[in-house]
Amino acid sequence: MSCPICSKQTIKAFRPFCSKRCADVDLGKWLTGSYAVPSDDPDDIEAALEEAERTGASAPPKAP
Repeated sequence: MSCPICSKQTIKAFRPFCSKRCADVDLGKWLTGSYAVPSDDPDDIEAALEEAERTGASAPPKAP
């Protein structure tokens, strides 16, 4: 199995990563929002639209 961050061979103590550094890089991606789990919950969609309006970001196109 290879590390999802750097593709090196994994080490049992840090699996699925090769090191604490790669595990921390992955955690940082989750904490900064680089990774996200998609949601169809209307409350989540509404919150995202409100946040986009608040920050001036453009809203994603509406589904047909």
